[in-house]
Amino acid sequence: MDFGAFLLSLGTSALIFVVLMLLFAWLSRRPGNVPIYYSNRILKGMEPWEGTSLTRNPFAWIREAFTSSEQDVVNISGVDTAVYFVFLSTVLGIFALSSVLILPTLLPLAATDDSLKSKSRNATETVSKVTFSQLDNLSMANITKRSPRLWAFLGAVYWVSLVTYFMLWKAYKHVSRLRAQALMSADVIPEQFAILVRDIPSPPNGQTQKEFIDSYFRRIYPETFYRSLVVTENSKVNKIWGNLEGYKKKLARAEAVFEETKNRPTNKTGFCGLVGKQVDSIEYYTELINESVGKLEAEQKSVLAEKQQTAAIVFFNDRVVAALAAQSLHSQMVDKWTVTEAPEPRQLIWKNLKIKLFSRIVRQYFIYFFVALTILFYMIPITFISAITTLANLQKAVPFIKPIVKITFIRTILESYLPQIALLVFLAILPKFLLFLSKAEGIPSVSHAIRAASGKYFYFSVLNVFLGVTLAGSLFDNLKALEKKPNSIVTVLATSLPKNATFFLTYVALKFFVGYGLELSRIIPLIIFHLKKKYLCKTEAEVKEAWYPGDLSYGTRVPGDMLILTITFCYSVIAPVILVFAVIYFGLGWLILRNQALKVYVPSYESYGRMWPHIHTRILAALFLFQVLMFGFLGVKEFIWAILVVPLIAISLVFGYVCRQKFYKGFQHTAVEVACRELKQSPDLEEIFRSYIPHSLSSHKPEDHQFKGAMSRYQDYAAISAA
Repeated sequence: MDFGAFLLSLGTSALIFVVLMLLFAWLSRRPGNVPIYYSNRILKGMEPWEGTSLTRNPFAWIREAFTSSEQDVVNISGVDTAVYFVFLSTVLGIFALSSVLILPTLLPLAATDDSLKSKSRNATETVSKVTFSQLDNLSMANITKRSPRLWAFLGAVYWVSLVTYFMLWKAYKHVSRLRAQALMSADVIPEQFAILVRDIPSPPNGQTQKEFIDSYFRRIYPETFYRSLVVTENSKVNKIWGNLEGYKKKLARAEAVFEETKNRPTNKTGFCGLVGKQVDSIEYYTELINESVGKLEAEQKSVLAEKQQTAAIVFFNDRVVAALAAQSLHSQMVDKWTVTEAPEPRQLIWKNLKIKLFSRIVRQYFIYFFVALTILFYMIPITFISAITTLANLQKAVPFIKPIVKITFIRTILESYLPQIALLVFLAILPKFLLFLSKAEGIPSVSHAIRAASGKYFYFSVLNVFLGVTLAGSLFDNLKALEKKPNSIVTVLATSLPKNATFFLTYVALKFFVGYGLELSRIIPLIIFHLKKKYLCKTEAEVKEAWYPGDLSYGTRVPGDMLILTITFCYSVIAPVILVFAVIYFGLGWLILRNQALKVYVPSYESYGRMWPHIHTRILAALFLFQVLMFGFLGVKEFIWAILVVPLIAISLVFGYVCRQKFYKGFQHTAVEVACRELKQSPDLEEIFRSYIPHSLSSHKPEDHQFKGAMSRYQDYAAISAA
C-alpha cells in the first residue's frame, strides 16, 4: 500500500467515525430510540436522561463518561466490567508512557538514516525487490546494519518492558483490592454460601444419593451444613419446560392480536404453522399449555426421584465455612468428592456437572489438541486470503478485474480496505465455535467457559492473524528461507515485520474509527429493533426481547483488544508511529465503552474479576513475543549487542511467575479474611437455596413449591420419594 492509499484509508475511516458520532448524538435524543441507547438504565428503573437534558450539546456524553467513577461502573455494570476498564486504562498507560520517550527519540533517528535508499540503489540486495512506502522511512527498517543508532532501539525495548512490568504490577494490586471489596460486601451474595461438589461416589446399599450426600457433609460440618441440591438429568424436563414457555409466548401474542384487531387469530397445526388443520390460536395454545403443565409436573417428580447425578450444590449457613470447604481436600482420592466454589446460579452449565474428573481431563487435552489443529489448518485459508487480497496477486488470480482496477479511485479503495475487511470477516465466524469447544471440556460455569474461549481466541488471533499475515506478506520467500534453515523462524518473522507495518497501521485505524463508530452509534441494533417492532412484535415481552442489549461480550472483545495490543507491542520499536494509533484505539475504547457500560449493556454474569489473571498472562505473552522478535530483528541488523534482550525475556518469565504466586490464589478462591466480614442482616438461606433451582424444576405456580426430591432436606426425602 502506498502512502496516498494509507492517508485515504485513514481519512475515510476518520470521516466515517465523525458521521457516526454525530448520528449517535442525534438519534440517542429521540424518544423512540431510548431502549437502544439507555437499555441498562431502563432495566434498573432509572430515567434514561437522569442528570442530563434533552437539549444538551452533542458531545455531553464525553463529559459524562469522563466524570463517572469506578464505583459507578461497579454499581451499574458489576466488577467484571470495572476490571475490563482497568485493563483498558493499563494498556493505555503502557503505550502512552512508552510513546513519551520512544516517539521523540526513535522517529528522528529513523528518519535521518538512509538504509532504504541505499538498498533501492543496490540491485543485488534481495530486499530491493520490496516496495517501501514513505512510512517505512520512519521505521527501524531505515536503520543501517550495525549502526550505533541501534543502541537507542535496544534501549526502547527495555523502556517498553519496564513500563509494562510497572503498570501490570500496579493493575494486579488494584484489581485484587477491587475483587476483595466486592466480596466483602455486607449484602448477601448467594454463591458465597454454597459449594459445588462433583465426582460423588456411589452411595452405600440402602441409601439414596441425596441421603448419602447429606450424611457425608452433616458429619463433617455438623453445625453449619444447611442442605443440598442434587444435580439431576434434566434434558427431557428442560424440553417440556421450553415448549411450555414457547406456548405461553404464542398465547400472549395471539391475545395481543385479538386485542388489537378484535378478530380471533388462527394458525395451522402443522410444520412451522404452514400446513395442517386451521385452529383458533387462543384456544389451541391454551389447550397446549394445560397439557404441558401436566407433563411437566409428572416429569419433575420423575426427575427428582429417579435421575439424580453424581454432583450437587451444598449450602452452609456461614460463608466463612463455605469458603474453607471450597479450598479443602475432602477425600484422599483426588477423583472423589471434588469440591470447588459454587458459581452464580445463572452461570451453571448443568449438563457438565455430572462429568467425572478423568473424563474432564481427557476432554480438556483432546480439545486442546483439536484447537491446535484448528489453528494450524485455519492458518492456511487466512494466509491464502491475506496473500491474494493484495491487489497485484488478486489481479493474477482473477484476471477479468484488471480493467476495473485501472480506475484510480477504485484501485485506491481496494488497496485501502480489501485485506482488512477479508480478515475481519474471517474472524467473525470463529468465537461461537471456540465457545462450543470450551463448554465441551466439561467446564461448570459460563464465565469459566468464556475465559477459556477467550484464551483460545487470543492465541488463535496471534498465531493466525498476526503471525499468519506477517508471513503471508512474503510467503514464497519465507518458505524458501525456512526450507534452507528450519530453525530460523524468529529471524524470518523479524525480517517480515517491517514489510507489513502499513497493513497493521490501517487495520488498527479501521478497528478504532469504524469499529468504535458503529459501537457508539448502534446503527445496526437500532435498525433491527425498529424493523422487529414494526413488523414482528405484538407484546411488550417481544418488544423487550427485540431491544435487549446483552453484555459486553468479553469472550470476543478482550481477545480483539489483545490482538491490537500484540500488534502494537511488536511494532512499538520497529515502527513507533503505531503507538499513536494504539493510544487512540485504547483511549477511544475506554471513553466509548464507558458510555455503553453505564447506559447500554447489561451483565449476563458476575465473576468478580476472575478474567484478570488471564488478561495479565496474555499481556505478558504479547510482551514475551515482542522481546523475542526484537532479539531476532536486532540480529538481522547484525547488532552484536542484541544478546542484551535475552535478560529481558528471562525477567518477563520471572515476573509472570512472581505475580502468579502472589496474586492468583486470591482469584481462584475467596480468602477467609474477605469472607469473615459481617453482613447487614442474616441471610435468607431458603431464598439462596431456591435461587439455584433450575427453572424447569420450579413449580409453575408461585405459591406452590411441591417439588422437593433431590432438593429436599435429608429428613424430607422418604416422604417425597413415596409420593
